[in-house]
Amino acid sequence: MSIFLINFSLSFSIFAPPRIMDMIKVTFPDKNIREYAAGTTALEIAKSISEGLARNVLAAKINGEVWDATRAINNDCELELLTWDAPQGKSTMWHSSAHLMAEALESFYPGTKFGIGPPIENGFYYDIDLGDKSISSDDFKKIEEKILELAKKNEVYVRKEVSKDDAIAYFTEKGDQYKLDLLKDLADGTITFYTQGNFTDLCRGPHIPNTGFIKAVKLMNVAGAYWRGDEKGKQLTRVYGITFPKQKDLTEYLTILEEAKKRDHRKLGKELELFTFSEKVGAGLPLWLPKGAMLRERLENFLKKAQIKAGYQPVVTPHIGHKELYVTSGHYEKYGADSFQSIKTPQEGEEFFLKPMNCPHHCEIYKSKPRSYKDLPVRLAEFGTVYRYEQSGELSGLTRVRGFTQDDAHLFCRPDQVKEEFIKVIDLVLYVFRALDLVNYDAQISLRDPENKAKYIGSDENWEKAENAIIEAAKERNLKTVVELGEAAFYGPKLDFMVKDALGRKWQLGTIQVDYNLPERFNLEYNGSDNQKHRPVMIHRAPFGSLERFIALLIEHCAGNFPLWLTPEQVIILPISEHFNEYAKNVYNVLNNSDIRPLIDERAEKIGRKIRDAEIKKIPYMLIVGEKEQENGTVAVRKHTEGDKGIVSIQEFITMIHNEVNEKLAAIEGN
Repeated sequence: MSIFLINFSLSFSIFAPPRIMDMIKVTFPDKNIREYAAGTTALEIAKSISEGLARNVLAAKINGEVWDATRAINNDCELELLTWDAPQGKSTMWHSSAHLMAEALESFYPGTKFGIGPPIENGFYYDIDLGDKSISSDDFKKIEEKILELAKKNEVYVRKEVSKDDAIAYFTEKGDQYKLDLLKDLADGTITFYTQGNFTDLCRGPHIPNTGFIKAVKLMNVAGAYWRGDEKGKQLTRVYGITFPKQKDLTEYLTILEEAKKRDHRKLGKELELFTFSEKVGAGLPLWLPKGAMLRERLENFLKKAQIKAGYQPVVTPHIGHKELYVTSGHYEKYGADSFQSIKTPQEGEEFFLKPMNCPHHCEIYKSKPRSYKDLPVRLAEFGTVYRYEQSGELSGLTRVRGFTQDDAHLFCRPDQVKEEFIKVIDLVLYVFRALDLVNYDAQISLRDPENKAKYIGSDENWEKAENAIIEAAKERNLKTVVELGEAAFYGPKLDFMVKDALGRKWQLGTIQVDYNLPERFNLEYNGSDNQKHRPVMIHRAPFGSLERFIALLIEHCAGNFPLWLTPEQVIILPISEHFNEYAKNVYNVLNNSDIRPLIDERAEKIGRKIRDAEIKKIPYMLIVGEKEQENGTVAVRKHTEGDKGIVSIQEFITMIHNEVNEKLAAIEGN
């Protein structure tokens, strides 16, 4: 009987039709579609295109979600292969590098407990608990060597789905309470482990195919960090690092870092006497020195002039507001717990807050009188100072402060005017960027997170209209855009301008937002052509964003060499001895009366020392005056970093300066 069954089975297999393999359709970014067997990985797809491509694939984007390149694809999908050139490719490699660093640390410090190890904008970090041990920069070299030793083993990053019970059992046995704490928030069926070599971590991924992609490593810093950011929690050790696929990439990065140190706005701000901080005044509250105040004022006046030309009306609002103002706007609900606490008055139950935003005040200004459809758009502009209580560990020079000035404006318009007004604001932002040679930028369309609508106020209908208006306006202006879900403001979507500075670093500066929600909350209205009440749409905009942050970027972008039209001091007059101080004062007065910003160095120093000091202060022009200049009514001109420019009359120099400034501003206007 068994023989019969065997023969029957053989005969059946011989004559049975072959099984048709399941196929999936893969759509590439160029919309080309190819078919592959179900279960194929992105790495295998890359190999089918080119071995060279496969050697550079770090991860894959499947239907917009980043996956391991080695993970099986079982359904039709849109596929993007991610290499080092893609931001998410870099991020995946840095995430994997954090795991590799953890393995290296565990080999040197057995019993280390691990918190979280995410990628960041440049590199990665891992929060660790070393018990009674410690790490300093003296230990970096041996850890870096260990990371590279492990990388050369080409260990595969293996993904494994595990049950919650098994995950708890694993980290209980290992004694890692931080992973157990993380597991409390995870649902069964959503938990994955990743293992490379001798290290296993709780992680949702994704990761690079193997450790061999990591060719260069540099540990950057070690600092303290509270577990989960809670100042009442355990303080862990945070180790920062960065890796690259080639040693030359690391070398170039370190060179840029050295240049960034020279350009650091905190260093240059002190050297150029622009701003300072005082512990007695309070952390995160900058004090603007005379030269810095002049710089701010010129930036403000530049934009105010452009705004008046574009139909904006200036307004001024108080630094505080009644609690009910921010309850109505929604700011109290969203920011109240993390803001400066309320100001009590002698009247029982009365509370005021330092204003976190200017927009609620502007809503009340709009509401101060009846509005007709003929009055719209109403454009209200203010350089308004706002206050937000940033955590002390997050404060950083002018880029993260607790009191800052926004070049804020709010446009109230009819629905049919939204796109046109939005485009005009885009043009104003680009005008500002051109004036300051900020030509490298991306426009980020920041939309609502569709999976977490509770974070936002307003109806789905209004959100859809606002998001579509931004997308259409950006398209009409041919902006290079990226879309980021979950980055919208709580009241509306945004168009954020991500500017790259001279060192290639990204800064989030200008922002434009469409808001259908605050007009509803404040019951704003206008009389329509049908004689009925209608709700205006509100556009928030700030080309500079935070003036403090913008100036920090500007300092670092131009290394303190501000454009001639903007710099606080355009000319320094250098008498070669005290005998010519009176002539220097005469030159000063003529320049000052000709709308040029001069100063005099009357110190009893040699002229060579005065020139060197003027170069350090980055003053655009030096005018050296001595016996010949005094006799002939001339000045000897030197330009910062360029040297001698010859001897000219005072009037010729004035004309030269005015022409240089006017040509620059005319070029900006003409674009």
